[in-house]
Amino acid sequence: MDSQSLYDELKQMDTQLSSNAANFSHLHESLIGLMEKNAELEIENQHLRDRINQITEKMDSNSPRLSKSRKNLEKLYNQGFHVCSSYYGKRRENGEDCIFCTDIIYGKRH
Repeated sequence: MDSQSLYDELKQMDTQLSSNAANFSHLHESLIGLMEKNAELEIENQHLRDRINQITEKMDSNSPRLSKSRKNLEKLYNQGFHVCSSYYGKRRENGEDCIFCTDIIYGKRH
């Protein structure tokens, strides 16, 4: 191998290494950007989960708990039956709501 061809091969290898180094640098910068974005999204996601939990806890503390008998009535009502004294046991037509039934299930009793 003569010195000119050796020099040409070395120059070509240097060009390839420079190109690979530039590609590596670009990929490295892209990876850093993606990792930063991922960290930001994870933090935002955690904040949203915390907020959802806060709202859910607040709603749970504000909503009255149903007794076992009212839960049974609610189950029957959700299956499509009336639980009010006027229409007890009859099927609700087209799944329409009945204010009498909902008052019995969710209404305040003193």
